[in-house]
Amino acid sequence: MPQIFGYEVTSDEASSLLSALFDSPISFLDTSNGYSDGRSEERIGQALARRGGPPGGFVLATKVDGHDGDFSAQRVRASIEESSRRLGMQCFPLLYLHDPEYYPDEDFFGPDGAVAALTAAREAGRARHLGIATGSIELAHRFLDTGEFEVLLMHSRYTLVDRSADELYDRAAAEGIGIVNAAVLGAGVLSRPHQSHSLYGYLPIRDDVLQAARRMDVIAQTEGIPLSSLAIQFSVRDPRISSTAIGLSQERRIAQTLEGLRVEVPQRVWDQIEALVPPPESWLH
Repeated sequence: MPQIFGYEVTSDEASSLLSALFDSPISFLDTSNGYSDGRSEERIGQALARRGGPPGGFVLATKVDGHDGDFSAQRVRASIEESSRRLGMQCFPLLYLHDPEYYPDEDFFGPDGAVAALTAAREAGRARHLGIATGSIELAHRFLDTGEFEVLLMHSRYTLVDRSADELYDRAAAEGIGIVNAAVLGAGVLSRPHQSHSLYGYLPIRDDVLQAARRMDVIAQTEGIPLSSLAIQFSVRDPRISSTAIGLSQERRIAQTLEGLRVEVPQRVWDQIEALVPPPESWLH
């Protein structure tokens, strides 16, 4: 997403990153049909082919995406076939319905809708588990109400500076639904807060959110702890959350991330961070 992050990732960089990732302790990789118009899946599929498949116990998740305003059952089936061809997989360990909020006129829940197409794919052995991946808390509740989804992925709404998804996560945890908490670095806001940032959660960033991140970084620097480590640990330490999804574009970031998880964070630091969380009216919701 160079339009978001300001740089491209070459094929060689992606190949090195994926090779190192599959040899690391990390056992979960998240992608989507629509990421970079399919190039993400293509690169992952090539890496899997070179090594003869994923490591044992590895979970690869992808997502069905709408296209050109279409998120019908037919589009879901087409998305599955496209992803299957790119990744070289006939059955996905985890398959999400992705970003339904961008299709407000689509009937996802009808007998010929996207949800029905996804459940049919699971019954046909094309997916072992189904998930809903969205930035809309209201829609997340509606999809969970169907009882068909076993995993919830929410991005940008449970981080050091935003707690919008807290009640939703309570519900999911109580119902035994796996929670994947994504974008905990806020597209760089919570790893490089003193740089210029115009977006948080793909929306214009509020000044009080950016200022809170910068004040949190002062605390982190005083303690000698990278703010990014605090941001990731904030998610990982929550017992409701099954997995934390972050973006990695360079091989060296694997070791940095794992090292950041081992950093001991005193409780006083968490208390100081908590005191700086922006008020609910500043959250994305």
